[in-house]
Amino acid sequence: MMSPTTLTRSIAAALMLSSASAFAADWMQFGYDAAHTGYNTAETTINAGNVAQIATLYGVTIPAGVDSAPVYLSNVVTPSGTKNVLFALAKNGRLMAIDAATGTEIWHKTTTGTQPTTASPAIDAGRQYVYSYGVDGYVHKYQVGDGTEVTTGGWPELVTLKNSVEKGASGLTIVNAGGTNWLYSVTDGYIGDGGDYQGHITTINLDTGAQVVFNTLCSDMSMHFVNNGTPGVDDCATHQSGIWGRGGAVYDAGTDRVYFATGNGHFNASSGGFNWGDSVLALAHDGTGAGGGMPRDSYTPTNFQQLDDQDIDLGSISPAILKVPAGSTVAHLAVQTGKDAKLRLINLDNMSGQGGPAHVGGEIQLIDVPQGGGGMREQPATWVDTGGDAWTFVASGQGLSGLKLGLDGSNVPQLAQVWEKSTSSTSPIVANGVVYSISGCSGGTCIVARDPATGDALWTSEHIGSPHWQSPIIVNGVVYVIDNSSKLWAFGFSTPPDMIFANSFDG
Repeated sequence: MMSPTTLTRSIAAALMLSSASAFAADWMQFGYDAAHTGYNTAETTINAGNVAQIATLYGVTIPAGVDSAPVYLSNVVTPSGTKNVLFALAKNGRLMAIDAATGTEIWHKTTTGTQPTTASPAIDAGRQYVYSYGVDGYVHKYQVGDGTEVTTGGWPELVTLKNSVEKGASGLTIVNAGGTNWLYSVTDGYIGDGGDYQGHITTINLDTGAQVVFNTLCSDMSMHFVNNGTPGVDDCATHQSGIWGRGGAVYDAGTDRVYFATGNGHFNASSGGFNWGDSVLALAHDGTGAGGGMPRDSYTPTNFQQLDDQDIDLGSISPAILKVPAGSTVAHLAVQTGKDAKLRLINLDNMSGQGGPAHVGGEIQLIDVPQGGGGMREQPATWVDTGGDAWTFVASGQGLSGLKLGLDGSNVPQLAQVWEKSTSSTSPIVANGVVYSISGCSGGTCIVARDPATGDALWTSEHIGSPHWQSPIIVNGVVYVIDNSSKLWAFGFSTPPDMIFANSFDG
């Protein structure tokens, strides 16, 4: 028999589902959008004034452990009815479609190969297909409603021929650019940095199935390398550079380019080589570089050798796109954070300040992460406040900080710390004037909601399991997160705000 508490939560979840259907939005890829900002601009239900009223809707154990963030699609026609659905990829390669109202699995698909993966799936703009990295080294394409796999037109699409030493571990990215839909999948190595792996980005034309490969080592060879193959023929003599950031590749609509950061590995591009360890690279939206093994542009810090020698990777995190202030001398901007606990502002139109790729240095600003490092695999969130000012929220094992973007006396963009909290946090998200993160709390781990302008806590959830690379999402008035104990949590209003408003007239 269902307990009273479970029954109450089930009713609440049902109310949440019926309320959400009237204004349903989606969270279709890691970080909400193709720039992976973590900023849900469509959220209108939870705000700073009512977030303290949200409560646990459910906490249920799911069939497999997940070390990433889920994605969400509303009003999906499934064999068991129309539902709002969460899609989560387990470490063992099991893609799960989960009823968002109850936490119950609707369908699943599995792949076999070397584990684990910490990748996140992505949903196409047409809302018909969910794409997921498989531990077999391919990206798979499934119908959202029942999980039927598409096996024509080039699918599944190859991502790596080295899945025993090379893996997809980041969020897949989907963007519409140039009138075409594109998917980006990146690779890195397994824990321990062992084996013959080379991080690369595979760009897939979702309309035709054609793909382009850009390798971060031996970039003059545009192919999927063979494990322990012949260098210069089907493999690269240099190895162990990866694209590690939780967001993978990020797309900036202002420049119409794709950006990604590398960590580990040799760098020699400034001396005529084709190795891009510890760099941020730019490609066209179709995955092509400038020709001759060159990206469209690049940024490499002057201390790249130190970063590699000390394993303090620049590319442990993906670039975060920032909206520049009015009057700025720079039109398009990103902040790059790494394991060295530094923040680097980069001009996306001229990344080194020297007019093209393969140069060293040139960042606009270099400052410390306010709270310090402690892992630094957490993707920053970005936000634009009601006054039009851009912020970034940077998390680490040492805490969470809020920095605001302004201009110096020469109208050059500069970040300035506004607040700092010393509680370990994972990748934050922001919606409707509230910042959310998995953070340390009194006696354990919780979801904490904060005022983005001050960092003050507005709400703290009940204790959840400890996190690794997991992070929450918020959509249609509900915060969802999967913890490290294979438990899916949902937090929202026991009675949705519109139901409260309606009931106030019931006499």
